[in-house]
Amino acid sequence: MIKKVFLTPFQKFVKIESFSGILLLFATLVALAWANSPYGDIYREIWQYDIGIVTETFEFKKPLILWINDGLMAVFFFLIGLEIKRELLIGELNTPKKIAFPLVGALGGMLVPVIFFLVLNQNPETTKGWGIPMATDIAFSLAILNVLGNRVPLSLKVFLTAFAIVDDIGAVLVIALFYSGSINITLLLIALAMLAVLYFLSFKGYYSRFLVFFLGVIIWFLFLKAGIHPTVAGILLVFSVPIRQKIDTSTFLVQLENVYNDIKSASILKKPILSTEQIQHIDDLEDWSSKFQSPLQHLEHNLHGWVAYFIIPIFALANAGVLISGTENLEIALVTNIIICLVLGKGIGISLIVLLAKKIRLIEVPSEISFKHILGVSFIAGIGFTMAIFIASLAFASTPEFIDSAKVGILIGSLISAIIGYIILSSTSKKIKLKD
Repeated sequence: MIKKVFLTPFQKFVKIESFSGILLLFATLVALAWANSPYGDIYREIWQYDIGIVTETFEFKKPLILWINDGLMAVFFFLIGLEIKRELLIGELNTPKKIAFPLVGALGGMLVPVIFFLVLNQNPETTKGWGIPMATDIAFSLAILNVLGNRVPLSLKVFLTAFAIVDDIGAVLVIALFYSGSINITLLLIALAMLAVLYFLSFKGYYSRFLVFFLGVIIWFLFLKAGIHPTVAGILLVFSVPIRQKIDTSTFLVQLENVYNDIKSASILKKPILSTEQIQHIDDLEDWSSKFQSPLQHLEHNLHGWVAYFIIPIFALANAGVLISGTENLEIALVTNIIICLVLGKGIGISLIVLLAKKIRLIEVPSEISFKHILGVSFIAGIGFTMAIFIASLAFASTPEFIDSAKVGILIGSLISAIIGYIILSSTSKKIKLKD
């Protein structure tokens, strides 16, 4: 049974991700309509417009779409890293028993689609796209589950969330190892040295979000110039953000009571401003509140809305606008391959591996999760939108003619997966326990 203390923050998380999924869908439809309208040229010109810093001795310019994919998405990956770290330390992935169920599902959801892709792929030039069908879009997926309401148990939403987080770990590793360019060792070592300084300071109990931001920007730039995709810097920065509180709840409550009494006894001005004493006590309150909050949780809370409601929709708007007026420029084999990998690779891979692991008692599936639930959520995991498009842009950076084909496959495959998963889960009217 899931503890009540976990429900409120988790349900808030689901609510944010679900609404983010709605925004994603809206941004995707706008991008598709805009790109295929008479104003399609304007759409493409906007995202290719160069923005940067140019001086007599220094020039750093990138198209707007790369500022989004390399810059804003680094913030997205930073948030993913915060969520992964929290879940591994104190959340739903902090014990072998908790991590086993989503880990097994994620392995099936990553390996089987990759195998499908490599087996079905006949064009050596598109082999680089093998990582595209690996990841699951948590925002779209949770939005589908949220629409189903009470027809799916909360534990299934927990499984999908944990599964997607494990999935993201795999996707991040794939990006770092296989989708980075030629490496400039000197710049990479400088970046790693800066990270080591942040890690050391965090280990010694010193943390400053301003220092992390300042060095983080430099590290991002060094990773970019070193040939490592800069979103990896977002993940690595997470390890410099401590999860521990400086004071516990009982200490904070005592100090809160002291500050309350101080403010109550402080002199009150007749003017609509605070007295010097009141300002001092409010500063004390802010100081104690800062010590009471976990830096990791505080950052995650502040960034979640920005990522869900701004960064991901902007990413979709910039990347989902593909021309669908004809098929003459599309690599149909690649489109078909990605569709099959997302729909059948995820649907078969996750459910089959989970059932096999259940059969040999490697994992324990909650009693309220039935076979239909697992099958339905396996297909919903085929919604690979955000991360899949991101990996496609990396995989085919040197062969951009395949990017639109990959995006079409991702959009169609994600749509089919969502429909099949929704139909399966919406038809679940009673619990069907998995049999040994």
